[in-house]
Amino acid sequence: MAEDLQIIVGNKADQYQSLIPQIKGLLEGEPDLIANLANVVAALKEQFGWFWVGFYLVKPSVADSSSELVLAPFQGPVACTRIKKGRGVCGSSWAEAKTIVVPDVEKFPGHIACSSLSKSEIVVPVIRNNEVVAVLDVDSDEYDQFDSTDQKYLEEIVNLIAF
Repeated sequence: MAEDLQIIVGNKADQYQSLIPQIKGLLEGEPDLIANLANVVAALKEQFGWFWVGFYLVKPSVADSSSELVLAPFQGPVACTRIKKGRGVCGSSWAEAKTIVVPDVEKFPGHIACSSLSKSEIVVPVIRNNEVVAVLDVDSDEYDQFDSTDQKYLEEIVNLIAF
């Protein structure tokens, strides 16, 4: 298991290509989901310095017989705890089972403002057996922070996590 991350500077692709083998090292041999989610979040936050990075897990609702996204390991300011399917960027990513990149969160219909400091966002669904089991949510305090490079590598990273 890796003990320290090697943080590099350079273009985004180079940063991800350096980080992914390190994340694999963090996950190798560790069966605990929460520990692995926590380390992935920490590695992403350390490398990129984004405003907020975290997971939401699909779990049974406390209010009814449906499911909802429930806050899981994250780094950043306090966050929304529960999100309904189809609501906001996270709920939409879950409902559509696809990555959503939002250059300006204020222009996303139904955006849930957990923090007014969040300006752009990317949400990547974690899909197992053709079902979304979680989402990775990343927020930036800068507009237009995320692109197809982030999508490609974040999708690769979520596929490393055993659910």
